[in-house]
Amino acid sequence: MARVGRLAGAILAETGGRFFLIGNTKEPCDFEAAGFEPPEAIDALKRPYIALTPRRPVEISPPCLTLDLEDESLAATLAERLLIERNGSVSERLWRLLMDPSGQAEFPLKQPVDVRWLGEIPAPIWNIVRDTVLRCL
Repeated sequence: MARVGRLAGAILAETGGRFFLIGNTKEPCDFEAAGFEPPEAIDALKRPYIALTPRRPVEISPPCLTLDLEDESLAATLAERLLIERNGSVSERLWRLLMDPSGQAEFPLKQPVDVRWLGEIPAPIWNIVRDTVLRCL
């Protein structure tokens, strides 16, 4: 089961011991302190996700999501479903929807949120949800 959290405003996903950074970071990140080799370049408009090389064991702690997707399909699906196309950043609205669909959870969440459905929902259906959530209020 893959675990998905956040790192410097981007998404950090772990699947089978492999780590991916999805989207652009929104703040400076000390990758070495986080347990990773610093990546060469991050530009989610060119490459929506990159592999990260861990320097030590890295744990993605709650609040986080769990999914059944594995390998690069996990990173590709998260990029397709959660990134804003015009700037390559993670949509905070979509992230909050996944973390607390009812809008009533007590934060900080102590248990991972099971969002296996995100990998199973057909893209056309998710696009309706995505467009509704991202529409300006």
